[in-house]
Amino acid sequence: MEQTKRPNHSVATATALSLFPGLGQIYNKQLAKGLIFVTITLLFIYEMYVFGFSAIRGLITLGEVLGEDHSLFMMIQGSIQVIIIVIFLIFYYFNIVDARKTARNWQTGFPVNTTVNQMFQSVYDNGFPYLLIIPAYVFMAFAIVFPVMVTIFMAFMNYDFQNMPPANLLDWVGLQNFRDIFFLSSYRSAFLSVLSWTLIWTVCATTLQIVIGIFTAVMLNQKFIRGRRFFGVIFLLPWAVPAFITILSFSNMFNDSLGAINTQVIPFLNKLPFVEIGRIAWKTNATWTKVAIILIQGWLGFPYIYVMVTSILQSISEDLYEAARIDGAGSIRQFRHITLPTIFSVAAPVFITQYTGNFNNFSMIYLFNDGGPGSVGGGAGATDILISWIYKLTTNTTPQFSVAAALTLVISVIVISVSLIVFKRTNAFSMED
Repeated sequence: MEQTKRPNHSVATATALSLFPGLGQIYNKQLAKGLIFVTITLLFIYEMYVFGFSAIRGLITLGEVLGEDHSLFMMIQGSIQVIIIVIFLIFYYFNIVDARKTARNWQTGFPVNTTVNQMFQSVYDNGFPYLLIIPAYVFMAFAIVFPVMVTIFMAFMNYDFQNMPPANLLDWVGLQNFRDIFFLSSYRSAFLSVLSWTLIWTVCATTLQIVIGIFTAVMLNQKFIRGRRFFGVIFLLPWAVPAFITILSFSNMFNDSLGAINTQVIPFLNKLPFVEIGRIAWKTNATWTKVAIILIQGWLGFPYIYVMVTSILQSISEDLYEAARIDGAGSIRQFRHITLPTIFSVAAPVFITQYTGNFNNFSMIYLFNDGGPGSVGGGAGATDILISWIYKLTTNTTPQFSVAAALTLVISVIVISVSLIVFKRTNAFSMED
């Protein structure tokens, strides 16, 4: 490995030459690396000439010839090209940094890899993890970033049943879709109604499943409980059965006319003293439908909390409870000051993900009653949450794809903002002791 000190080796010259990637590396006597960088650059230039410039132009104009240009495809192609350009810019920045760093190494006499064998050895010793990570990042760019980018672009277009390419060309409409959601009467009333119910559903359903999960875990952790393993298996059954089957089964059980709740459970309860319950319109009355799906989600969601909390309880030292009993603390005080703080200190991030998961719990709402009964306008049912409303906006006879995309961004902002705030306040990801 060459270690000759060259004070006259210019960092400025290496930087200037690296404005065309690869030339700076060649100036630094790294011929193999320089040729690789030059090849990558030439391939990018060729790609831009053959596909890139037309894709970016199509993204800006969304088509000019009616019947020939497909605005949606042009937007998708443009999105792909934007990702390719960003990836190349990251490579371009790395190229300049590498050229400057290597030039400084020449000036100070620090070892520089000039041969192919030295280059590969250096990559194996110092950059092998990056060789494994980079393909994953590239894949994520197209598998995750690309769909998000398409959704963002679509939120600023007029893509609806009146503008369906290739019969019509799409246009950029700026913030019009967001203004419609918040200010257009039909969408505004539906949005406020759906958003308020989404928040109520998220808080009530998730809190219920967390409370039941903690309660069952704490109860079965008591030594005086007999048959704890049997009850543990019973509590896991809602988790073992696929949610798809469970929700459909409950949907039939809560049927107003023939469901088991109205035909068997309520008549049985009416035989008890001082109990008189009439037939409940579980699926035709919006309020009772909301109560039903909250109860069902509590049933479906608590086993996961139960398992997690049970494992946490096993890690709590018995010495803490013994010391608390010596100090005169009863069971309730032990639970408040030892058990509950320990549970939340460990499981807080998981609890937060339970709330964000139920915020977008499409299957529960759709499978139980398809967001019904009734309607609150804008194509939304009385029990639709934001995610199920988006589904209806894109699948009904008059689809509103751009409005649905705008709603998707609104949901993302809400979920990400709330999650970041709660994570920060709870120090959920703090690595400090």
